[in-house]
Amino acid sequence: MDSRTRLLLRQLPSVDELLQEPSIRETAKTLPRWAVVEAIREVLERRRRLIANGHSESMQADLSSRVALVAEAQRMARRLNRPALRRLINATGVVIHTNLGRAPLAEVAVERMVEVARGYSNLEYDLERGDRGSRQDHVERLLCRLTGAEAAFAVNNNAAAVLLVINTLAEGREVIVSRGELVEIGDSFRIPDIMRRAGGILREVGTTNRTYLRDYEDAVSPASAIILKVHTSNFRIQGFASQVPVAELAGLGEKTGLPVVEDVGSGALIDLSQLGLSKEPMPSESIRAGADLVTFSGDKLLGGPQAGLIVGKRLLVTRLRRNPLARAVRIDKLSLAALETTLRLYLDEGQAVAHVPVLQALVMPLQEIERRAGRLRDRITALASDHLEVSIIEGTSEVGGGALPLEAIPTRLVAVQAIRLTAQVLERRLRRTDPPAMVRIKGDRIVLDPRTVSEDELDTLAELIASVSVSNEADS
Repeated sequence: MDSRTRLLLRQLPSVDELLQEPSIRETAKTLPRWAVVEAIREVLERRRRLIANGHSESMQADLSSRVALVAEAQRMARRLNRPALRRLINATGVVIHTNLGRAPLAEVAVERMVEVARGYSNLEYDLERGDRGSRQDHVERLLCRLTGAEAAFAVNNNAAAVLLVINTLAEGREVIVSRGELVEIGDSFRIPDIMRRAGGILREVGTTNRTYLRDYEDAVSPASAIILKVHTSNFRIQGFASQVPVAELAGLGEKTGLPVVEDVGSGALIDLSQLGLSKEPMPSESIRAGADLVTFSGDKLLGGPQAGLIVGKRLLVTRLRRNPLARAVRIDKLSLAALETTLRLYLDEGQAVAHVPVLQALVMPLQEIERRAGRLRDRITALASDHLEVSIIEGTSEVGGGALPLEAIPTRLVAVQAIRLTAQVLERRLRRTDPPAMVRIKGDRIVLDPRTVSEDELDTLAELIASVSVSNEADS
């Protein structure tokens, strides 16, 4: 270590010295002391590493500057004190964004969650009988009414629903499934892997693009336990392709005595084709077609909280309830509160479309999107016309969440180009604002889709964009 390096290291103040700085003391009045102390320690350690790695000449002024250290420590303390899980603004146009929490909840569902969270509840208590009850009672009747099923069961997500069904009905025995339906949905949710973990034995039939009823018939043996049909969710096989409808599989199941289970994925409770979108499988249609059990998600097209929902024959649902794994994957009280409230909206389809955010976004008229885009453009221009060029262009939104992967919904995008910054820098800065804002990059511009930005977020988004467009802002 040379003399210059040793000198710079000696010039660094101690933690206690920085804690006595007036601006740090002011910061400590609004932030927890642990955050301030940890921030100072981390900043000092960073400086030591920079000096030790040979930055003693080109960065001497900044490395030893008390003002720079204090400012960095304050920024670090504020970051440390932020919750890790935060609300953000989704301007990507992906309605059910898997990485951004999937479906936002209806306001009435949020209110019910808060109400239940603030005190005790009758989660597993029957108020009429004055005795122990089942948490499933809060949603089972609603699910049966909405799907036409005999019984229903809710768990914590759809992967858990599939796992529970296979483990209950097919542990150590064969699950017959089309090769073209052995999908990977995302985040390592692969049907063959789930099947193995559940104890089922995979029995593939057909080919990737074509499977016929005779393929299933030829596969049935004394080792068979169930016939499984899986919605391919986030991809489609087109062209020279053929899959067997669930009604035909139900006929085979009745003839062979094998339960037919269908995973329909996103859980559309209303016919989306009536709203101008492409058709998506509905649990009620599968039940009418003869499926014995149907599984689907609660936080995708249904627009509720994370949940895995199982509907179907009462005898089979009763077996699921008795599986010890059912407790390991059970749904929690807050999700139940939100799920019940969301399901109640579907008792009147008009209410669901009017109040479930996912449905609101998917059917939002182009005229309304144009109005929001105009408001956003005008606000950004008023705040940062010296730094940004803003225009409205045509584009498309995505459904997301593995639903309707080929659907491109016409929209209007607000395109923002910085005069002195790249689109990549703008996008990175927006991810680091408070609240963070997620956008897309199109060429040399960022683009904002008002379809997924709520009315009360428009001005905030404009202000964030204006604030990050200043070219001398730090990007560290």
